[in-house]
Formats: sequence, structure tokens, C-alpha cells
Amino acid sequence: MRHHDDLALSLQRNRLTRRQVLGLFGAAALSGCASSPVGGGAILVGMSEDEEKNVDRKVAPQQFSQDLGPVQDASLNGYLGSVGQRLDANTHRPQMPYSYRVLNANYVNAYTFPGGAVGVTRGILVDLDNEAELAALLGHELGHVNARHAAQRQGQAMVTQIAVSGANLIGSAAGYGGLVDLGTKLGASVLLSSYSRDNEREADALGQEYMVRAGYPASGMVGLQQLLVDQQKEAPSMLQTMFSTHPMSSERRDTAKQLAESKYAASNKREVGRERFMDNTAALRRIKPTIEACQRGETAMAGKQYGKAEEQFRVALKSTPRDYAANLLMAKCLSVQDKDAQALEYARTATAIYPQEAQAHKLAGVLALGQRDPAAAYEQLDRYDRLLPGEAGITFLKGIAQEGMGNKQEAARLFSTYLGQNKQGKAAEYSQSRLRSWGYLK
Repeated sequence: MRHHDDLALSLQRNRLTRRQVLGLFGAAALSGCASSPVGGGAILVGMSEDEEKNVDRKVAPQQFSQDLGPVQDASLNGYLGSVGQRLDANTHRPQMPYSYRVLNANYVNAYTFPGGAVGVTRGILVDLDNEAELAALLGHELGHVNARHAAQRQGQAMVTQIAVSGANLIGSAAGYGGLVDLGTKLGASVLLSSYSRDNEREADALGQEYMVRAGYPASGMVGLQQLLVDQQKEAPSMLQTMFSTHPMSSERRDTAKQLAESKYAASNKREVGRERFMDNTAALRRIKPTIEACQRGETAMAGKQYGKAEEQFRVALKSTPRDYAANLLMAKCLSVQDKDAQALEYARTATAIYPQEAQAHKLAGVLALGQRDPAAAYEQLDRYDRLLPGEAGITFLKGIAQEGMGNKQEAARLFSTYLGQNKQGKAAEYSQSRLRSWGYLK
């Protein structure tokens, strides 16, 4: 990674500060008792229902973007939503603003925010066998929402952490940057890492209950858990937080099987919905080789085996040249190998494929800065800012771009805005030095 004496960029990917996140929760977030929507008993919660919804509005868009946004397939997202709506109407909290999307991320996971914004990665969707297994997957997530696991005290730290931590995608900005990390991360492992074993068991039980209420066979939960047990043995690096934080899939499978054979035995005469599932996921399953190549590439990237990763991303792109995720991952991989000119081409291709998704714009902007093209950099960074507004690091980089174009007044405004949010670190030092040299600070 190249260095420059003037500046080392160190920008968090998440735009909310800890103080801002805690401000979302208000004074009531500090402690309080509430009645459990599930069992009716008292539970200790750290946020109200309105605050749960507010966390989704403020934080979920950034996390979904980190997972490369919803897939560009309206019918597939609509199908996922139809299964979700069938379930959420049968939950203990049907009034929550549930929403569902298939994400472009390749790792194996599904997750939800406390207000019911659910994401399912394409990496797990292509491995499911029928709609009953999909209903089990979504039911588990709805279980977390309905039991208010994120709202309970141990979840307070989790939700704060989602907003302020995780891997930085800062960008190389060759010639400008130093403290940077363009390495790919296998998903938002922090997201569910605070769920306890009891939380997971409760989410499984509720999920199985909801899917049966919605007309699915309880055996779908058994099939899902068996899939995860198998994957834990075959490809543990791709099996992410929801089922691998606590190595208890065998226990959970056995519990689901016992319930399916006893309490919910009558439900198992129902159809699993395999044909409907296959029809609605056909387009995604056609690119399963691309997804698998991306998975191997991301695993290699995480292990800093960049040459191996590049080979896998090339396999993915040969199979599906217009795949957004594969193009963006190739751009990251090339950049960490100091092949920034090539990386920029892939990043630009990604922005053309999916202009409504933010991450490729950020990466293209950072790489354009490194190629000494501040005007192109500003255009891309500004697009990112409009899609995911308010990230302090982007404000700073836009200031760098404006300075590069010779627009000192606008650069000064942006550096001043950045300092209003961050007063420490290399970027803050650089901003202060420029404002002093231009006469804006004494």
C-alpha cells in the first residue's frame, strides 16, 4: 500500500457517531422494563418501539449497502416480500414495518434490524431447497424482532456497535492515502454477535411457530438447520453470524426435528413449495457458479491471498460479466495489489451496472483521487453522498477533490464541515492545516 507524507486517510464506513446513535434512543434507552410481546412477562429493554423503528431507518440502509444493496431483480425481491408478509401477519407484532430484500452479498446469512428490516444474502438463498426452508429462515429473523432481542439490554451495545464499528472501506486514494483497508469483509459479523444462546433458541422456536401459523410444514425448519449443519462442515468460512456465532446448529436441528414430529406433526402433510421456490429463484440460481466463485475470492481476500482472489473473481466475471458484486470485488482486489488504474475501470463498470447502489461510487471516487482526477472523483463521491448522505469521511474526500480542482473556498467549507464532526485523526489534522494556511483559522 502506498503512502504520502501529507495525509493518511482514516475514515469510518459508518456515518453515525456513538453520541448520535445514543441520541436516537433518547433517555429511555438507558434502562426500562416492558412486557414481552411473546410471553407477556417482564423484560428489560433499552429502547421503545418507536426507537426500534428509528434505528432501522437510520442504520439499516448503510448496512444493506455494505452488503451491496438489494439484487436488481424486482420479481425476486417481490417474491421474498410475499413470503415474508405471509409470515409477519402471523407474528406477535404484526404492526411492525417489516420489509424484505435479497442482498448482493455472497456470504451465507440473513439478518434483521430491531424494527423488522430484513436482509437475506444471495449466498444463502441459492442453497435453499424450497419455500418452507425460506419461511424458516425468515421466521427465525422475525423471532428476533418479536422477542425484542435487540431492544433488550444486551442488545443496546449491539445496535450502537452496528452504527459505529466494523471494517473500514476507506479507499486507497493512491498518493494520498495510507491508513486504508480495501480488503473485503465476509459480512456484518457484528450484527448478531450479541445474541445469546437463549436468544437463538427462542428465535428458532418462534420462527417455527410462525411458519406453521402461516401454512408451512414445520419440517422446513429442520431442512434449514440441516443445510447449515452441512455447510458448517463443508465451508465454515462462508457460514456467517446468525448460525455460526454459537456452534449449536446440531442441537438446534434436533430441537426443530423434535417439535416437527410432535407439536407440529400435523403440519408436515403440507406442501413445501419447492416448485414455486424454484420458479421464483431460477434467475438467481443460474448464476450460482458466479456466487460460488465470489465466495472463494472473498475467502482468499480475507486471508490476504490476493492473487488467488483475483483468479476467482475473473472466473465469476467470465461467467457473468455484468454482475455488480463481482465487478466491485475485482476492483477492491486489484486496488490492494496497487493496480489502481485497472481497479478504477472495474469500479466504473460497477457504477454503470447499478447506479442506484452507493458502494461502487465511493470506491470509484477514491480510486479517481489516486489517479489524480479530482473532478471525476468529486462526481462519484457526490453521488455516494446523495445516496447515503452525511458520512463524514465522504465530506472530507469531497474537500480533497475540490482542493485538487483549485476550488479553495468550497474545499474550505467541506473541511470545516468535516471538523464539525471529527476533530481528531489525520484527516482532521489535514483539514485544520489547510484552513489555517488559507486564513480561515488562526
